[in-house]
Amino acid sequence: MIEVSRFWRDPALPFVEARRVGDGRKVCYAAHSHESFSIGVITSGCNTYLNGDSHVEVMAGTTVLMNPGVVHSCNPIAGQPWSYLMLFIDLPWLQARGFILPVQTVSTSPGLYSRLLQLFADLFDNELADREDRLERFLGDLPRYLQPLADEARMDHPQLDAAAAFIRAHRTDPLSLEDVCAACGLSRSYLIRAFRQRFGLTPHGYLLDQRVQHARALLRKGRAIAEVAQEAGFADQAHLQRAFKQHLAATPGHYRDAVPAPSRLKPLPQVQRRT
Repeated sequence: MIEVSRFWRDPALPFVEARRVGDGRKVCYAAHSHESFSIGVITSGCNTYLNGDSHVEVMAGTTVLMNPGVVHSCNPIAGQPWSYLMLFIDLPWLQARGFILPVQTVSTSPGLYSRLLQLFADLFDNELADREDRLERFLGDLPRYLQPLADEARMDHPQLDAAAAFIRAHRTDPLSLEDVCAACGLSRSYLIRAFRQRFGLTPHGYLLDQRVQHARALLRKGRAIAEVAQEAGFADQAHLQRAFKQHLAATPGHYRDAVPAPSRLKPLPQVQRRT
């Protein structure tokens, strides 16, 4: 039987988290973001991939990249099966090594795909003593697999940026839309419309996404779900359950109880390209 979803974390590599999904038809996401840099591979089937303003169909053999804070989602196409592996790397760890976040959001490079599959295998092998070094080497080599795309300039909008910063700073508080409007000096109707155009979510959706990210960090520490719900600003545990599952396609309990040792994972799948 195909395992639907599995998270992996290792105390020896606290800056890395991985997820393997064997049946993507049972794992559907609302638009969301991560505080980490995310990179993964589609190992079978095909799916729709939303990243910022880009909305494309991706298939087996494709690598996807998501920068911190960028709204994205991956979902099945008309019930078609698909599977993937995803790696989440903490931004402070990357910044300490001078890593420059890539502009490219998708790659069909066979070399990158194979290299990333090998990296997953290396990270899951706790017999290897140089797993962190292998991760650093992969990230150092990543630019040569990507197209030299120029970053698109985005017009500054200090008030919208201030609204987002205010939400991030007060994500665990009982925040209202009026509070955000007062903080950034924008009207309610304009804020809702312009905020969504800039960040891909409404102010309320952005607040909910921030609370899920905060809850995710607490759950990684093994905290009780009820305590996490209260600390992260949710109305109750049921509210956290609904939001967490919508954003991460997993329950808080499933996420918290990630497999603790790489040796418990099954062998990695080989790519199954669609014909």
